[in-house]
Amino acid sequence: MSPAPWRPAISAAPCRLYLITPPRIETPFQWVETLKSALDGGDVACLQIRLKDLDDDALARVVDVLRPVAQRQGVAVLLNDRPDLAFETGCDGVHIGQEDASFAEARKALGPDGIIGVTCHDSRHLAMEAGENGADYVAFGAFFPTETKQARHHADLDLLDWWSELFTVPCVAIGGITPENARPLVEAGADFLAVSGGVWNHPEGPAAAVAAFNRIMKGG
Repeated sequence: MSPAPWRPAISAAPCRLYLITPPRIETPFQWVETLKSALDGGDVACLQIRLKDLDDDALARVVDVLRPVAQRQGVAVLLNDRPDLAFETGCDGVHIGQEDASFAEARKALGPDGIIGVTCHDSRHLAMEAGENGADYVAFGAFFPTETKQARHHADLDLLDWWSELFTVPCVAIGGITPENARPLVEAGADFLAVSGGVWNHPEGPAAAVAAFNRIMKGG
């Protein structure tokens, strides 16, 4: 099982950081400065824009503010749930859950070059199915309690170890990840750590959080 052709911004180098926006951004033009600070803190592979309860026009306006900032620094921008809107707003790809658009629908909307990641919870079967379909990555979690969303599934480190030993499709670990608990996930074989609150709510600020994650990923 091999990954689809890689785009440089989300390559499967040693473990890298995958940022997820807070669930709400009330003032995008002000919050973009927070994003810039985070990206200045160190290596970031990807930014997933995950905003709920917005209509299409409002979501597109937020994407138009955030996307150029990330892409200028070589960060791939993915939109959560909406492959159609991801294509229309110039995102690099989409992240889909098990209850969102199908992989086939996402590929049709994004074309052959769009990045598609798939939530697989704690399921080996779902992950293998996503990999066979051509997913660019599979996402496992939640590994720790999280306040960002209610987690109905709980993954363990054995899942990361199993996947990384057998398959070449990169895996993303998600759910309550902070600099304090990230190291075992890196050591178990996660290719990316998907983090939201662990960066945006860090007591020393997002740049310090990104720097801390980068140190851990490099074995520091």
